Amino acid sequence: MSRFVFSAICGVSFAIAAAACNAPTAITTKDQSTSEPNIVQPETTAPLHESGKTLSYNFDKDTAESMPAKFHTALTGKGLKGEWAVKADSTAPSAPHILAQTSTDNTSYRFPLAIADEGSFRDLDLSVKFKPISGKVDQAAGLVWRLKDANNYYIVRANALENNVVLYKVENGKRTDLPVKGEGRTYGKRASVPANQWSELRVVQTGNLAEVYVNGAKLFEVEDETFREAGKIGLWTKADSVTHFDDLKVTAK
Repeated sequence: MSRFVFSAICGVSFAIAAAACNAPTAITTKDQSTSEPNIVQPETTAPLHESGKTLSYNFDKDTAESMPAKFHTALTGKGLKGEWAVKADSTAPSAPHILAQTSTDNTSYRFPLAIADEGSFRDLDLSVKFKPISGKVDQAAGLVWRLKDANNYYIVRANALENNVVLYKVENGKRTDLPVKGEGRTYGKRASVPANQWSELRVVQTGNLAEVYVNGAKLFEVEDETFREAGKIGLWTKADSVTHFDDLKVTAK
């Protein structure tokens, strides 16, 4: 073999090897789904609402099988992005439409968000009706507030698999449960959260104090200073939770 032919073969082999080494590697979630890395985007500015201002969302005027007009999606953690869409549910508190998260990606540290764009709130009274539909890892429904971006916010969530309600902070993408006032780190409180039934979750935030209610009954309080400024509100699920939401309502205090 001539020196020229040998050099050409070596050059081609080197190019193929280099291309293989530089090829992108798929990111695989817990259920072997392929997804892109989760890059948290900055939130667009939303006006701060004054005391007494109320916003309500029953999704009945929104187009079925699409996102509500005044919301956008985001993701905390890993895995596939959430699949949020307006859907029909004849059992809804205000029929016919609800907002549903339907992705069943079972990545454990995966928190799909539907964020409202109409305004920001500091002190507020925030509530939603929810119905856990399914989920083997979790059957969760949550409210978020004082949201700066998808990695920084407060979240209170109810879980039908655990029958409890917990208030967390998500700071720089890390979720931490917060101590119950007067009781410490109890991981929230036990509460009846029936699957395939509608319940109501509510939080009232004033200064550094959050009061948590389920179906009209006060469950516990939390004091925390992490997020002092106004932020957006939204809805939240975890892992493979398929959850329906209706009658999201917020009033500035």
